[in-house]
Amino acid sequence: MSSANNIVILISGSGSNMAAIVEAAQSRHWSTRYGARVAAVISNRADAAGLVFARERRIDTAVLDHKAHASREAFDAALMAEIDRHRPALVVLAGFMRILTPGFVQHYEGRLINIHPSLLPAFPGLNTHQRAIDAGCRFAGCTVHRVTAELDHGEYLDQAVVPILPGDTAQVLAARVLSQEHLIYPRAVERLIAR
Repeated sequence: MSSANNIVILISGSGSNMAAIVEAAQSRHWSTRYGARVAAVISNRADAAGLVFARERRIDTAVLDHKAHASREAFDAALMAEIDRHRPALVVLAGFMRILTPGFVQHYEGRLINIHPSLLPAFPGLNTHQRAIDAGCRFAGCTVHRVTAELDHGEYLDQAVVPILPGDTAQVLAARVLSQEHLIYPRAVERLIAR
């Protein structure tokens, strides 16, 4: 970790996991305890509601529209340039709905983490809640993991388990899992910055 312990968070939407991390950073005094702060929140969507939350807390924000770039590689290069302005110790994906190029992942190797709404290695990819219900699983959950070039396969840093109840829909299960995401993601980030 760098001495500054800057954290950059990438979002595409509401940013509820980002908000949970920002609130944990404030309530648990990461700046005084670890010299850590959320230095920037970056989105690929100008209408991402999480940007409003970040701006209200005087966190630097930026928008990079992936549609304005000719290729995935061009977008990731621009994104890396924006992230690197903040010299991050940690880059946190919080509902960032882009598959990142191998070059991007390699650039942040060891500093890039994500949260996935399943108990990995079960159900990588999309539609995790419906897939868990359809498979007859009794439990679901979420996993914080390091990002590698292989989708949803990096080292697991934290997990939480929730029951799948009779009559659950994917939406109901998603809400139950999200409440646990908001607990384990800040906890995993804090463990990393405290090293």
